[in-house]
Amino acid sequence: MAWGQTAKPRKTDAEIKQEIIKQSIASYRGGCPCPYNTDRAGRRCGARSAYSRPGGRSPFCYEQDVTQKMVDDYRNRTGQ
Repeated sequence: MAWGQTAKPRKTDAEIKQEIIKQSIASYRGGCPCPYNTDRAGRRCGARSAYSRPGGRSPFCYEQDVTQKMVDDYRNRTGQ
């Protein structure tokens, strides 16, 4: 680091998990990725969400869905 530059603060595991969740939801093409999202009509997705339906691709919606390995991989990729 050059003189006069400040280091970026290291993100916490919780912040990284939220970033992974945000990226996962953003990459989902359907209208109801997670139970807490709302559809176009403003109704809660609930059991209609991709997360709640068996089979197929499911986005990460909650912190407990994101493993420590995923957090470590994120840190390695981003330098965080």
